Amino acid sequence: MSPGNIKPGLFQLQDEAIPIEGITSAANTVLSQCTSAQLDCLSYHIDSPEWRTWSNPEFLLSDKGLRLDELSSSLRDSILSVLEASLSPEGYSKAISAMRINGFLGEIVKSPAVMNEYSYNFVLFGTPSTTRPWGWSFYGHHLCLNAFFHRHQLILSPWFTGAEPNEIDSGPHAGTRILTREETLGLQLMQSLSAEQQAKAQTYKLLHDPAMPPGRWNRDDQRHLCGAYRDNRIVPYEGITLASMPEPAQSLVSEILAEYLLYLPSTARQIRLKQALAFPDETYFSWIGGYGDSDPFYYRIQNPVIIVEFDHHSGVFLANDEPAKFHVHTLLRTPNAGDYGMALRPLVEAVEQVFEWEPEQGNVVGGHASRIA
Repeated sequence: MSPGNIKPGLFQLQDEAIPIEGITSAANTVLSQCTSAQLDCLSYHIDSPEWRTWSNPEFLLSDKGLRLDELSSSLRDSILSVLEASLSPEGYSKAISAMRINGFLGEIVKSPAVMNEYSYNFVLFGTPSTTRPWGWSFYGHHLCLNAFFHRHQLILSPWFTGAEPNEIDSGPHAGTRILTREETLGLQLMQSLSAEQQAKAQTYKLLHDPAMPPGRWNRDDQRHLCGAYRDNRIVPYEGITLASMPEPAQSLVSEILAEYLLYLPSTARQIRLKQALAFPDETYFSWIGGYGDSDPFYYRIQNPVIIVEFDHHSGVFLANDEPAKFHVHTLLRTPNAGDYGMALRPLVEAVEQVFEWEPEQGNVVGGHASRIA
C-alpha cells in the first residue's frame, strides 16, 4: 500500500450474528423515555461529522448527546441497556469496570462532579433500525466506544479504554481491575522474541526518548498515535512482522488481538480476529521502552485492517511524573476507512439501490503505512 492511500476492498457486508433486534428495541426504549429537548440533544444524522468528535479527557471537548449523571436513573439504565445489548457480556463488564474506576478516581481526587461512574455522554446517529444503518457513541474519561450497525453486522471502532489507577482497592467495587491481560500478553510477546528481533521491534529505548522526532511524543497522547481527533492520520509501519515471528510469538499476537476485540459479541469477534490475522506479512509489532518485568512500555500492532495501541502513562491526577503501570491507555482503530463503518456505507447504498430499482435481483446476502479513516 502506498503511504496515504486507502487500500480498497478490505471490508464487506456480512452476517455477524449481531442481535440487532434486541439492540434496536433497547435504543427505541431510550427514545421513548426522552423529552423533546433531550431528543434534540441525543440524535444526529447518520453522516454527521459530530461522530468524529469523541474524546477521552475528563473535560468535554465536544458536548453532545445526553450525559448520564444528569438523567433519571430509569433513562440512564435504559442507555446502559443499549450498551449491554450491543457488547459481549465480558465487553460490557469491562466497560462498566472502566466507569467504576473513573468514579473511584473522582473520589480519590475529590472531584466527583467532574469524574464519576456516570460522567459519560451517549449519542445516537441515525434512526435505530433492523435494516438500515445507524449507530451510537458513548464517551467520557477513559472510555470511548463507537458502534455502527447494519442489519446483523457491527463495526465497533474506534474505541479507547484507559484507567488511572487500573484497580479499585477499597469501597463497594474493591477488586475491580482492567487492562492487565493486554499488559501481560504484550510483555510476554516482547520477552519471547530473540535478541535480534527485540532490537528490531524496539523503535525507541526510552518512553520519552531524545531520539524521537518532533511530535512523536506529546503531553496528552504521550506515545499514542491513533487517539481522539486523529482520524485520517497516516501511521507508518514499524518493528517486525507477524510472519517473521516464531510460532509461540504468533500465538501471543493472536491472543492480544482477541483481547482487544473483547467488546464484540462472540461471532463478530471471531470473524474480525480471522480477518486481522489474514495479513501475516503486513502485520507489524513495535515497542517503545524497556521490557523487564517492572518496566513500563508502549506497543503497537497494526496491519491494513486493525491498529491496537497500549501505553503506560505518567500521572495526570496521581503523583507519578514518569510512566507507571497503574496508568494505562489502550485503543483500537480500523484503518483504511473501517472506522465508523465508513468503508461499508457505499456498499450499503449500493445494496439499497438494487432493492429500490432492481427488485428482480433477489436477496443480497450478506504497504508501508496504515491510514486511519
